[in-house]
Amino acid sequence: MQPAPRHQCLIYSGPPSRHLPALASAMREKLRQNYRCLYLNSPAMVAGLRSYLAAAGVDVAQEVTRNSLTLSSDQPHFANGSFDMDRLLKTLENLLKSALRDRYKGLWAVGDMTWELGMEKDPARLLEYEWRLEKMFHQHPALSGICQYHADTLPRELLRQSLLVHPSIFVNQTLSLINPHYLYTEERANEPDHDEHLDAALTRLYQSGDYPPA
Repeated sequence: MQPAPRHQCLIYSGPPSRHLPALASAMREKLRQNYRCLYLNSPAMVAGLRSYLAAAGVDVAQEVTRNSLTLSSDQPHFANGSFDMDRLLKTLENLLKSALRDRYKGLWAVGDMTWELGMEKDPARLLEYEWRLEKMFHQHPALSGICQYHADTLPRELLRQSLLVHPSIFVNQTLSLINPHYLYTEERANEPDHDEHLDAALTRLYQSGDYPPA
């Protein structure tokens, strides 16, 4: 069985908290595999994940003390209220290097785009960020993670773009699916849009929790 691509997206609607058990289970497994884990989201979601990790048997305080686990609502990638993608990407790269220096297998990071982007929902800037992040994944095999997209809070165009830039879709802790809409290269993003097809895929994905076939 081939491992899932390391750069995944989770597209969902409804309460964000309903995905916390799956994320906690996946994070517990990554900790077991000796990955350093990072979770970026709102204070309420950080508190929720902390509770689910504890319920899954993770000694959260110990993992935090060991620096194996970071649960954060900090937003240092905002400069004067503007999303600074260079700063965020550099932060991720530095965290990965630090994890490898400390003899971890790698860095596994999960971030919710609603929280990461703040008030800035520019589709063009997000697409640039995601392509640069995808390049980072290609350059650093020890980096893996999930980008969360909340359909109730993000523009439809951002959701469409998320299907273009992620090789894999996270469904739950035991199921990830190859994304047939992944474009492989940034240059292909300029090809004619298939918005209707992507909209149908999105609707099935975040309403049913199942991914449609290509």
